[in-house]
Amino acid sequence: MTTDTTTTPATATKSAASTIVPLPLAAARALTLLGGIATLVSTFLAWTWTDEFPGDLTVYAYPGGLQWMTFIAGALVTLYALESYGVPGLKWLNPGRSNAPLTLTALGAFGVTWFTVLAIAITLNGLVNLEPGAYVAAVASALPLLGVLALPQDRSEGQTDKEAFLARIGKPDRIAPAAPLNGWLERGVITLAAIAGLFIFTYGIDTPSDEGETFIGYLIVVVFAAWALHSAGLLDRLSRLAADNRAFTLAMGFVAAIAFPFTQSDDHYANLGVNILIFGTVALGLNIVVGLAGLLDLGYVAFLGVGAYTAALVSGSEFSRFSGVQFPFWAAALTGAAASLVFGVLIGAPTLRLRGDYLAIVTLGFGEIFRIAVNNMDGVSGPNITGGPNGISSIPDLSFFGFNFGESHDIVGFTLGRFANYYLLMVFIMAIVVLVYTRASDSRIGRSWIAIREDETAATAMGINGFRVKLIAFALGASLAGLAGTVSAHVTYSVVPTPYQFAGSTPPNSAFLLAAVVLGGMGTVSGPILGAALLYLIPEKLTFLQNKSLLVFGIALVLLMRFRPEGIIANRRQQLEFHETGQLDVPTTELGTDTSLSKAGA
Repeated sequence: MTTDTTTTPATATKSAASTIVPLPLAAARALTLLGGIATLVSTFLAWTWTDEFPGDLTVYAYPGGLQWMTFIAGALVTLYALESYGVPGLKWLNPGRSNAPLTLTALGAFGVTWFTVLAIAITLNGLVNLEPGAYVAAVASALPLLGVLALPQDRSEGQTDKEAFLARIGKPDRIAPAAPLNGWLERGVITLAAIAGLFIFTYGIDTPSDEGETFIGYLIVVVFAAWALHSAGLLDRLSRLAADNRAFTLAMGFVAAIAFPFTQSDDHYANLGVNILIFGTVALGLNIVVGLAGLLDLGYVAFLGVGAYTAALVSGSEFSRFSGVQFPFWAAALTGAAASLVFGVLIGAPTLRLRGDYLAIVTLGFGEIFRIAVNNMDGVSGPNITGGPNGISSIPDLSFFGFNFGESHDIVGFTLGRFANYYLLMVFIMAIVVLVYTRASDSRIGRSWIAIREDETAATAMGINGFRVKLIAFALGASLAGLAGTVSAHVTYSVVPTPYQFAGSTPPNSAFLLAAVVLGGMGTVSGPILGAALLYLIPEKLTFLQNKSLLVFGIALVLLMRFRPEGIIANRRQQLEFHETGQLDVPTTELGTDTSLSKAGA
């Protein structure tokens, strides 16, 4: 039997290029460039007459506070506008050769500038508090936006206005591959990227908690700048360089992490850093369970609590049930990880035969049972083990070979405080956890987890022992959470039952950890760490939201799931699953009229 196969053309018929604002091309480009330069210049003017607004925007000839965010956004607009003119030396900024990066940087400049102007007017109660420089900045930031909307954009027949706008800010389907670089240049690019990442993170974490407006402006610029680099294709090229130099990239990442406390003069920010690493480590352990094995665990924070309570009991605290017992940290860390592993096996063995919602309900019940149990083990409602609601306090600081983590130390001219010491310890533990995660995910058992996640029935039919594989994921994830909990107990000086619940306005809780994995990107290494950093920093910096923080958090998650369900740092498999690629996977097949059997068919 013969068949005739016809293939639909891969590209849709294009109509004439369309614009949103009717301007000649030359005028649109000139307006974009002049607007970017004007936005830059406006930051050297005073935007308000009083220093009551955060950042002191009253100074001429020097940007301050949110003006620096506008300055950076204006600089990006200017660079991409110059690239659109074909200025030599700037072509590398836009490998995709589209207008999307210029459009997104213009949106970012407009957004941060107008946010600042409106924040000044609202905070200081009136437009009268704006200086002429603020009006100049508002008008200047609108010019690039008008210019990019006047740039022509190819539009397919039958394409809606929404689809056309998304195409205007989207990444091109095909981007020319980068010219090969020698090894030293590739490592140099990765080093520069690590330095830039350290600077961006340091600027955000150093923003004072009472200057929420500055942190919002910082988020606006970072989001639109990252989006622009992604649409330009630069992030894809950087990802390829990182994949080709994986060991060097991981090394530079940890070097940048180690350098962070040396950039801080206030130990409070090192405290934020160590808590981010603790919760990032726990989120990475949960990523094994959720991201790789596909098991929905709603009580995962309990394993963090098991590790913390175990370390507290053997820490030598006078309030511990075993006050005469004081393990060295390495022994306490192994004991906490082992205790969490045992609990993981005990809980997982009878429950992992369940699937989906039923497993989620059981794990949620385990989390609540743990919190209620440690709350009642006070010697009155139950045995005196955990101290009940008061918990275990006065946990002593760690000491390694005479190095007391509770004291300040001078290293190469820099003074490291207590939290900086614990931060460096957590960087070391994070390195171990990342090594375990990557080795496990790339191993045979890791491929089994992925198979179970995609289709457990098919994986079982192929000979994979689903129960054993899931139990290993559950136990390994629990032990990593317990390891982080042993450090958490010493950082906070005490362990109480309150944080170990399903949901709450402050971390840690199971909902926070699950959201960090989903927000950052399931199945990736850096995704959960980034998610934990964002979810910990945003409530810390936006204190003016107070009781509305959960509402804002929920809205943000809904928007993220609508527009980027695979998370900020996407796993390639999930990115293809959630988004149409425009690729012809299956040709259209039509049966021919000749139904006779050929020799091969027979």
